[in-house]
Amino acid sequence: MNNYTVQPDYITQQVAIIGGGPAGLMAAEALCLAGIQVDVYDAMPSLGRKFLLAGIGGLNITHSESYNTFCTRYGDHQPQLQACLDRLPPSALRAWVHGLGIDTFIGSSGRVFPTRMKAAPMLRAWLHRLRSAGVHLHVRHRWLGWNADGSLRLANPRGEISIKPQATVLALGGASWPQLGSDGAWVSWLQARNVEIAPLQSANCGFEVAWSSYLRDKFAGTPLKSVALTFTDIQGHTERRQGEMMISMHGVEGSLIYAFSQRLREYLNIHGSATFTLDLAPGRDAERVLAEISKPRGSRSVSSHLQSRLGIAGVKMALLREVLSKEQFADMATLAATIKSLPITVRAPHPIAEAISSAGGVCFSSLDQNLMLTAIPGVFVAGEMIDWEAPTGGYLLTACFATGLCAGLGVRDWLSHQHPS
Repeated sequence: MNNYTVQPDYITQQVAIIGGGPAGLMAAEALCLAGIQVDVYDAMPSLGRKFLLAGIGGLNITHSESYNTFCTRYGDHQPQLQACLDRLPPSALRAWVHGLGIDTFIGSSGRVFPTRMKAAPMLRAWLHRLRSAGVHLHVRHRWLGWNADGSLRLANPRGEISIKPQATVLALGGASWPQLGSDGAWVSWLQARNVEIAPLQSANCGFEVAWSSYLRDKFAGTPLKSVALTFTDIQGHTERRQGEMMISMHGVEGSLIYAFSQRLREYLNIHGSATFTLDLAPGRDAERVLAEISKPRGSRSVSSHLQSRLGIAGVKMALLREVLSKEQFADMATLAATIKSLPITVRAPHPIAEAISSAGGVCFSSLDQNLMLTAIPGVFVAGEMIDWEAPTGGYLLTACFATGLCAGLGVRDWLSHQHPS
């Protein structure tokens, strides 16, 4: 079916880890430290490809805020993730990075980065340590599910092999950035074995907006700085947050949007559209904005007047023109109110392949406390393929590392009970 030759003889080993990203490699490290033979298989030509891409703009490892606050960033899934986070909290993760010979620093936003900012030096040091500890790393080995006898099918450039390890860790990622290996192909294989899967959806993603051709052509790719976003979610909770975002060809994206992406997506799933508001002048209250723009402008245009009095120009001016008619723009009360609360309606999240991460995956109800699939004893899962999500800011990586560690320790404990010394 794939022009692979089948090799019927099993390769005997103790633990197979499918997926060579942060979660899989952390599971491998936990197991090799316990003296267990580990083989890591990854479909791509090299390991950690999504990890490397995430570090291109500066690898955000974790966050330095108080641990109690940090844990709340996982929302509804905090209770299920708490035990994993407690095993590898941000302080311990940072110490682990230092153990690789990589220094870290805390940025102005509280985010933690390696001193050199990039992922590649950290990944190289980690892989060297794993190889030195006896972990076998196999690239270009794509998992194809299970054979009828429960063995794992793996395709490599020479054909197809079957392996039957004593335990398996699946760390295959979600479905974002599929070109880097996380394509979600595993969903149907797990569902066929009675594992409950929440639908995979875009997370930390942009959203589609029906911009005018003028705004699209002139301002796509333009950052929108010093704004505050306010949104009321499906539970009726209203949050306001200041930050930055970007106008894209088809909508909005950026860190401020990502912070609201789960709530926007949930609202869209029910109502079909969602509207948030932007404060274009968050440093001034409504009365001051109205007072400033109501001052005589003489021969200046309204645009020049807004730039002079409030610093509103460029993309912010274009957004005002996008939602106000000519008559509304000339009414100072309406204009001031819109500057403080400009509505933007999103129609759909960007496709999951374009998202930074994905929501959904293996439901916690299908896992025991050690992240083993209750329907498939001896098979554990870790990382983004589990049903949780978090905003950017180091939270994603921390939970991937932490669930990888918990899965690895879970395998260790399970094996010890299966084969007591």
